Amino acid sequence: MERDMRIAGIGCRPGTPLADLRAALQAAGGADALATVPDRAAEIRPLADALSLPLHLVQVAGIATPTQSARVNAAFGTGSVAEAAAIAVCGRLTHPRRIFGPITIAIAEVP
Repeated sequence: MERDMRIAGIGCRPGTPLADLRAALQAAGGADALATVPDRAAEIRPLADALSLPLHLVQVAGIATPTQSARVNAAFGTGSVAEAAAIAVCGRLTHPRRIFGPITIAIAEVP
């Protein structure tokens, strides 16, 4: 039986180191593809390249998320960049965001 494809929506602070992103993704259980906002491409693209994973750069404004951050909502128009990015790619969130210091990761699974 094949397992579902895992999309990791990732939010982070500008300048977050690659090693920290890699460790957070591993702690979240890994992924088959990554998603984030264009504003974080500089941080997430090196992770995608290092792991040979596709990277989806998506707009997240207006996407409803299960968790809410007032700071993120003011900056990006959604409650969670990680959750909204995962939802934007596949339409359904299976694991709400987990926080790893300056990094948030939410997982969506696609059959």
